[in-house]
This record gives sequence, structure tokens and C-alpha cells, in this order.
Amino acid sequence: MVISHASSSAGEAVYSTFSSRYVREELPRYRMPEGSIPKEAAYQIISDELMLDGNPRLNLASFVTTWMEPECGKLMMDSVNKNYVDMDEYPVTTELQNRCVNMIAHLFNAPIGEDETAIGVSTVGSSEAIMLAGLAFKRKWANKMKEQGKPCDKPNIVTGANVQVCWEKFARYFEVELKEVKLTEGYYVMDPKKAVEMVDENTICVAAILGSTLTGEYEDVKMLNDLLVAKNKETGLDGSSGGAKPICPTNSSST
Repeated sequence: MVISHASSSAGEAVYSTFSSRYVREELPRYRMPEGSIPKEAAYQIISDELMLDGNPRLNLASFVTTWMEPECGKLMMDSVNKNYVDMDEYPVTTELQNRCVNMIAHLFNAPIGEDETAIGVSTVGSSEAIMLAGLAFKRKWANKMKEQGKPCDKPNIVTGANVQVCWEKFARYFEVELKEVKLTEGYYVMDPKKAVEMVDENTICVAAILGSTLTGEYEDVKMLNDLLVAKNKETGLDGSSGGAKPICPTNSSST
């Protein structure tokens, strides 16, 4: 449970103009009310408060879908009562996930044969995906260092200063040093050459962004990858705000 420092005094109440016909008394803000209220009133009160949120369609940096076909919403509601972590209980949902994983793998030209399937997992968003990917990078690097008889207590990642905040959280939560490439005047994405200069034997990944949080600009993933290949390193790619890049018409390829 999240513990906040918000006051829970009895005097702080929730008010609603439109549902006042149902609610004759003040509703406590931080405690369960003594009695129930009509479901229509409860809905109206919460709906009124949510009106003060920002409009997702006007927030370019949300990294979320702001509209989808009604049928998608119906499918989501059909599955909202499933505890999907129990994959044995919901095998069809698991199969649909695996199909999506393979569709994305083929979209990105993953090196898998016709009789092979890609391995992956669905997440609730790009932040969770980055956490899992980062842990995979860290574990793979640690195993390699142990095989070579080297210490594995000081891993690091290289990103641009324009990186999404979830990369900073990953580094903080999982004890990984964050090396940031500073931005320069007129060049507001990570410089591949400067990034590779920061790479050492303790670097578990270099993160490139397709859709910078500052300008929406794509970083030069191909150049970065080519430079890293020379150092025999692997590239981590964050496409949370530009994952459509592989299917966009272009004269240059991306990794």
C-alpha cells in the first residue's frame, strides 16, 4: 500500500454539484463512508473529479493510445476479470499473447526460422518492458563476467540526457550506474560516437530512442549499432514512442 502524507481529517470532504440530489451529507475524502450511496451518484462524483485531469489527446508525451475502435474496448472489458498471471487457467489468452510476440518479432526482422517461434512476454507498458529488458541485460552481462572470473558488481548503461525517466528509474531501482550523453546546442538527441566512447566492459546496454521526449526526433540507431558492433556490444532500443519505425518507408535501414 502506498503511504502518503495527505491529511485525513474528518473535515476534508468530497463535494459534487451534479450528484447533490443523491448525496445529502458530506462524503469523507480519505475514509470509507458510514453508509452507501446510489451507484449513479458514485459514478457522477468520480466522473466530475476526473474532468480536472489533462486531456490525453492533447498530451503528445503520454506514450499511450488515445483512441481505438469500440471493438477493442469490448475485448478489453471481456477480459478485465481474468487474472492473466495464471496462464494455465487462461491458455487462449496466452496463445494470443504469443501470436502478438511473433508478429512483432517478424516486423523487426528477428532472426527466427519459419519453423521457430519468438520468445517474449506482454507488459502493461513501455516502462515495464524496459525494466524487464534491463534485468535481462544485467543478468546476461553478469553471467558473462562470472565466466571470465571478473567482478560483476558495477554494471552501467549508456543513454542520452533526453532519455525517458523510466531508464533513470531502472538504474536507481536495480543498482546500475547511468551514464548520460550530454546534449549539445542544435543537436538534441544522443550522439552515437559520444555514446560509444562511454562504453566499457561493465556496460550492459546502450539505449537509443525512437521518439525523443524533448523533440520527438529519432536517434541514429543504425550508426550506433554499427559503432557498437565494432566493440562487440549489444544495443537496447526503446521504441515506446516510435515503434512504427520499422514499417515506415525509408532509404536507410534500422536495427
